[in-house]
Amino acid sequence: MWAGLRDRGRTALIPYLTAGHPNRAASLDALRRAAEYSDIIEVGVAFSDPLADGPTIQRSTFEALSQGMTLPRTLDLIDEARLERPVVVFSYLNPVMRYGLDRFLRDAVQVGAVGLLLTDLPAGSDPAVERAVRESPLDLIRLVAPTTTGARLAEVAQDAQGFLYLVARLGVTGASTALAAGLTEYVARVRAASPLPLAVGFGISTPAQARTVAGLADGVVVGSALVERLGRDGPVSAGQFLAELRRALDQASGEGPA
Repeated sequence: MWAGLRDRGRTALIPYLTAGHPNRAASLDALRRAAEYSDIIEVGVAFSDPLADGPTIQRSTFEALSQGMTLPRTLDLIDEARLERPVVVFSYLNPVMRYGLDRFLRDAVQVGAVGLLLTDLPAGSDPAVERAVRESPLDLIRLVAPTTTGARLAEVAQDAQGFLYLVARLGVTGASTALAAGLTEYVARVRAASPLPLAVGFGISTPAQARTVAGLADGVVVGSALVERLGRDGPVSAGQFLAELRRALDQASGEGPA
């Protein structure tokens, strides 16, 4: 997939949506609308202790949990959506281990997932779990922080699969009015350490910001701003926001009108 995008000069749009937010029906609708504009879709698993997430995604996950959303129901939602786009499951480790790692890896593939990003599984922290994911059909997607350098960056890059998710700034997830300083150098440093495609996320909230990142990275991840739009204005508005982001990325790459 990434090779095809590169051949076309297309920057991947990667929206994040919390499964079951703001309710199951709206979540299903939003996922299907996201597939119209995106290249990869990240589907978040609601978890009761989302320490890496900011207030918007925390709120979305608590709302989903309050309505009974679970990991099995997240997989059911992905299966029903029939997205025809690669799906990356975005989860904390606890729900996956409670479900059963081998069972999860099997069931996630069956509903169309191609990758797994475990927020609280740093490289080297649990070799058995990491090996099981790497040896499965799912890609083990790694997060890279701006502070990751030298030998640690090499370690993270070495066992990653699919693409690297570059956290654009320190802290928890959340929309931001400005991109982090030093982003150009940060992307260049990671690119020198890995041949994998690079996607940048955390804080990207406007088409202008997405256009800027498109000039640096292979993919742009938009989470909190989209989740907020969905919760406030509904799936139609969320789809319109993604259409705006898609146009901005296409303009940056020369695919769309200036």
